[in-house]
Amino acid sequence: MTSRDDLLQLGRRLGEPARDLVILAEGNISARQDGGTMLVKASGCSMGTLVDADVLTVDRSVILALLDATEVTDQHTADAYRRSVIAHPPTARMPSVEAILHAVIYADTGAQVIAHTHPTSVNAILCSTTPELLVSGSVFPDQVVVLGRRQVLVPYTDPGVPLARAVHDALLTFAAEHGGAPKVLYLVNHGLFVLASSVEEADQVTAMADKVARVLLGTLAAGGPRFLTDEQVDRIDRRLDEHYRRAVLSRESEGPRG
Repeated sequence: MTSRDDLLQLGRRLGEPARDLVILAEGNISARQDGGTMLVKASGCSMGTLVDADVLTVDRSVILALLDATEVTDQHTADAYRRSVIAHPPTARMPSVEAILHAVIYADTGAQVIAHTHPTSVNAILCSTTPELLVSGSVFPDQVVVLGRRQVLVPYTDPGVPLARAVHDALLTFAAEHGGAPKVLYLVNHGLFVLASSVEEADQVTAMADKVARVLLGTLAAGGPRFLTDEQVDRIDRRLDEHYRRAVLSRESEGPRG
């Protein structure tokens, strides 16, 4: 189970200005915890300077109940978010507006850590007329190794409950068609969600998604992307040496062992 300290370190790494993944109060992170709870970044704080008080323990079930409500106003959502916070003594801090999206992803997948960022490179494509470029294919082998063969593109939807419902539907569709869950969700005109098994994997996948977007932007200046064929991607996905590299990355993501 991911510790609070590990999650704080992830947030600070993702918030490093030189990486250009988030600025100001953009982005959020979370980690699945026991008993149906999660750790999640509080609203309004900066990822790069996270401190202990900026991460809240939240009862996921309280937030998830909003999905089944027939009418959900901003006030309903705010009230549920306040009730969801587990804090002794009580705190006035509120979970990120996208806390419900994190809760939905944990309910629908086996993700242990979620990282949401707004990389300038990724958003340059997501905010263009061709956001589908990000899910149209793979352009180099390490993209396949780190991000997997397929990612999900979600059309722009109002953040909060409407977006959580759209992501829920997208995850169910992906699981039905491909089995399992994607590692990356791209939200049009919004940003990137990474579904990971650890804080290190969340960092790795975010970094690779940023590189993919930068490579794609470069190809557009040179005539357009040349995607690998399905056969080439299948070969990369099945190569024994790539399976070995994935295993090494996975061991690194687990951190040192005692």
